[in-house]
Amino acid sequence: MMEIHRLPAHLQRFFTERLLTQMQASPNTVASYRDTFRLLLGFAQDRLGRAPTELLIADLDADLVGDFLSFCEAARGNSARPRTARLAAIRSFFNYVAVNEPQLLLHCQQVLAIPTKRHDKPVVDFLARNEMEALVASPDATWFGRRDRTLLLVMLQTGLRVSEVIGLRVCDVHLGTGAHVRCTGKGRKERATPLRSDSREALRRWIDEHGGGPDDPLFTTTRGTPLSRDAVERIVRKYTAIAAQTCPTLANKRVTPHVLRHTAAMELLHNGVDRTVIALWLGHERVETTQMYVHADITLKERALARTRPVADDGRRFHATDELLAFLEAL
Repeated sequence: MMEIHRLPAHLQRFFTERLLTQMQASPNTVASYRDTFRLLLGFAQDRLGRAPTELLIADLDADLVGDFLSFCEAARGNSARPRTARLAAIRSFFNYVAVNEPQLLLHCQQVLAIPTKRHDKPVVDFLARNEMEALVASPDATWFGRRDRTLLLVMLQTGLRVSEVIGLRVCDVHLGTGAHVRCTGKGRKERATPLRSDSREALRRWIDEHGGGPDDPLFTTTRGTPLSRDAVERIVRKYTAIAAQTCPTLANKRVTPHVLRHTAAMELLHNGVDRTVIALWLGHERVETTQMYVHADITLKERALARTRPVADDGRRFHATDELLAFLEAL
């Protein structure tokens, strides 16, 4: 009977057996799934009036899950993209339940049938050359300023994700011949990203000043702990506001750590680097993902336009001679 299948035991096994043991999911994936189910269980508790430890799998039906996703959009301000991520976590759990508890297959299928919401894909934002220079020049000469300038310079040149930057250790930086940084990105893929001379020298000075052992984090707080994701976002916002005083175009841009990643990709694209190399540089799973930078690059489109010739136009326009064709034309 469906009523005997209690939620706590299945959810705990999903995290310990499925995610951590069988899939060996990354800490970021585990944290994302954990946050989704904390919100979902809190929502179910408010809706059903029972503590999470008393819930049954049958309580998490398609209606409740659908209402939860709507709640995330309306009350928490989630866009379609975070909604999709939360739905992916819930689907993963119910796929696990369906395999291990065939009696619940119909119930699981109803939840798994909840559709993913389509969303607009905006053109990626990136910084122009003068905006990059203003941002890197904005930190002062204090300890925090030296750390933050090195951080911004590395992010703009390497295009590392926030999780990759804050995960860097001193031993991940190689400053000799063929200078590069090593990181482990999405899908546990390890990659090496070359360093430009200015980034190499900035990192050399920072490591000499910062010290620490090979396994110590590269970018730290004053207490020696690694920077958090929120701390990096605050750093980017802080210096964007300062740089906007000398570079007014930054005042109208929402600059995030991911915008710095996009900027690194666009710099490579503008300098003629092939999309395949850019995909390897950024750690993309598929080369097609890099296509979004081509769509965002108006310079490339203008070059393509310059190679075309105007089409002779006599000014005439099609006019429908039939009522049905006229109706279709008016749509």
